[in-house]
Amino acid sequence: MPQNSLPPPLTAPEQLKATLQAQGFAVLGADAVCALAGVEPQDLQALESSWNDLPPDQHLKDGGRYRRRRHASFEVTAQASQPVPHRAHWQPLSYNALHGGMQRWFDPMAAEVVQQTAWSALLQWLARVASAAQGPQTWFTEAHQFRIDTTDGIGRPTPEGAHRDGVNWVAVFLIGRHGIKGGETRVFDVDSPRGQRFTLSEPWSLLLMDDTRVIHETTPIQPEQAGGWRDTLVITLRSGSFLDDPVARS
Repeated sequence: MPQNSLPPPLTAPEQLKATLQAQGFAVLGADAVCALAGVEPQDLQALESSWNDLPPDQHLKDGGRYRRRRHASFEVTAQASQPVPHRAHWQPLSYNALHGGMQRWFDPMAAEVVQQTAWSALLQWLARVASAAQGPQTWFTEAHQFRIDTTDGIGRPTPEGAHRDGVNWVAVFLIGRHGIKGGETRVFDVDSPRGQRFTLSEPWSLLLMDDTRVIHETTPIQPEQAGGWRDTLVITLRSGSFLDDPVARS
């Protein structure tokens, strides 16, 4: 655990649904993730090396060089997950004041990641959680691999600030952190000042949020040693359709 950081408010696996209903988000440790998703820890750990092969994000409007990224999209139910043709990531300005309104094409996630059984199991488990809350359906799912580093002396996990993603559910997995300080997670109610702050540090621990009820951000990271970085996996689930540029659709 990084020094001077607040430990996350972990939820017991059997309390996940009740916690999400009560406060709109929940934090799970890695053991709980594995138990609920039906995956082995070593199968998730086998995915981690792919974070060493993320290309630079070419769309940062603040001029930074601190973010590397890959992206993929899927249609997911509780029983199956199906990749869809590679597509742009798009958000309206109302959800992302910095990068909204632009089609952002990122390099696709590697086939050796998305074809793993553990990967499909993770997506289908998240679909089961979402469907338990909102009814069985197909979830239009986007996955983002991120590495935030300290190339510029400071790295910004959420350069857009506290935000919603414009979806139904957001899952943020901490994959790892090395040689850094900072990176505190903050979650707030959409319509009140109530919130919590904590630092995710355990690989494959998870912050799961109802995007209609909370906003979130992560504070900047700074180096404690050369080459520091923070890796995350962000998976979003949306009902009905992907969030697409309405101009491109017309």
